[in-house]
Amino acid sequence: MSFNILCANCGDGINAWEQRKTLVLDRILAFTPDLLGLQECRADGQAPYLIENLPGYTFFGVPRGGEGTTALEMAPIMLRKELFELLDVGDFWLSDQPGEPGSRSWGGQFPRTVSWARLRVRENGQELLFANTHFDLVPAARRHSTELIRAWLEAQTAGCPVILTGDFNAHKRSRVYQTLTRDGFLTDAWRQANLCSRDQATFHGFGNPKARTCIDWVLVSPSLHVLSASVDTYMQAGRYPSDHYPLRVEIE
Repeated sequence: MSFNILCANCGDGINAWEQRKTLVLDRILAFTPDLLGLQECRADGQAPYLIENLPGYTFFGVPRGGEGTTALEMAPIMLRKELFELLDVGDFWLSDQPGEPGSRSWGGQFPRTVSWARLRVRENGQELLFANTHFDLVPAARRHSTELIRAWLEAQTAGCPVILTGDFNAHKRSRVYQTLTRDGFLTDAWRQANLCSRDQATFHGFGNPKARTCIDWVLVSPSLHVLSASVDTYMQAGRYPSDHYPLRVEIE
């Protein structure tokens, strides 16, 4: 599952985090994903809430840093403990100094991170690399970030299947999408599972039809077979868990 849960200091009224947090948790529990990539998860309230209420998961992520109230935002990953052996885990920044915490380049609005884990499936010994990210709003920063993450993945995989989740802040006609899927490096899980269907919006701006766009993706190595992919459009009495719908993918 890839799920932008909207940072806790961004909403108000019925869209405030305290009004939404049980809905967020409910949608995660409804699917119980083996692998979960989150975006806009703050370290000062949202992360502790999810860690406490999802005890069967390993949580890993780092605040992106920088200045101002956005410094505590993360793009963390959560992994079901019983299913995976954790071989390695880490993070880097989408900048020209990827090992420098809080670094920002290419005119980006904020520092941006990638959190990743190398895993072994306990049931069959299969290894895989799971990574999660949240791209910037500035086109040049997105373009360079895409090139960096593709180069990093190519250097790391060595035949190991990849699952990449994220809010890419870009549409599927973009250079971001083309760079990640070029030459069949990664494939779009949604399109693999829904061959005859149009892309479905994941960002909806709390039900605003003019805001709807498909910017949250799950991209996978071609060796992984996607059984299903769906956008969870759940709402309750006019209340949404977030301004993004979670994207749920089943992979064999």
